Amino acid sequence: MTRILPIVCFFILSSSLSGQRVITPKLVELDWKGIIYKKEWAIDLRLHENGAAIAYNSGKIKSYDRTNYYQIELGFTKDPRERNQSKISTRGRSGSFSYGKINSLINVRLGAGVKKYLSEKEKRKGLAVGYTYELGPSIALLKPYYLDLIYTTEVDGQLASYTQAEPYNETTAERFLDVNTIDDKASFFKGFDEISLRAGIQGKIGAHLAWGAFDKYVKAFETGIMFDLFASKVPILIETEEISNNRYFLRLYLNFHLGVRNN
Repeated sequence: MTRILPIVCFFILSSSLSGQRVITPKLVELDWKGIIYKKEWAIDLRLHENGAAIAYNSGKIKSYDRTNYYQIELGFTKDPRERNQSKISTRGRSGSFSYGKINSLINVRLGAGVKKYLSEKEKRKGLAVGYTYELGPSIALLKPYYLDLIYTTEVDGQLASYTQAEPYNETTAERFLDVNTIDDKASFFKGFDEISLRAGIQGKIGAHLAWGAFDKYVKAFETGIMFDLFASKVPILIETEEISNNRYFLRLYLNFHLGVRNN
């Protein structure tokens, strides 16, 4: 009996060990590919060859690589042929004006667009590369460009000069092209009650680079081509044999995109 007991214990222990399995813990890999946020809004600060603009974007994140957005934009555009003329005004101060300019162009653009990423958003702090395109209506607000024009009058038998802020019209046409009768440009706020409109379409297509694609904060940079096409000519300059106004504007742009993502 004394010899049998150790043998029985050996078999019981062996049977118990053989029935156990060693479980190796599995490494859990986090997959950031997917939608964390559903919406985003952002402010665009855009510079282009002949002006600048600021825009508000409201977007819906459809998938990890696609966002649909709507945009409203306010900016200004200069004609590339505009030339500033410097002059000492009758008040003894240095001034400047755009020679031959008759209207300032303020742009209001509405657009619907798509932002599409070509690279997967694999890291929270990674760089996502993609492209964006947009199309929508464009409204040109034409504000008359006022100049302080020099006039002379007779006071007590002597000639005296004075200045008067006036826009371009048939009466002032010759004075707008005579540097000697122009004193300075008038206040920018002159003419806002005389704005006229031109309707057209606008569009953009560009390369889009986003930092921290899954971050709460939107940080991106864009560069591309933008255009405005209007139904008729946009009168910015006085037309001559050499100068004719255009109905379309095509230019390169740089855009800084800053905002917030949320649900």
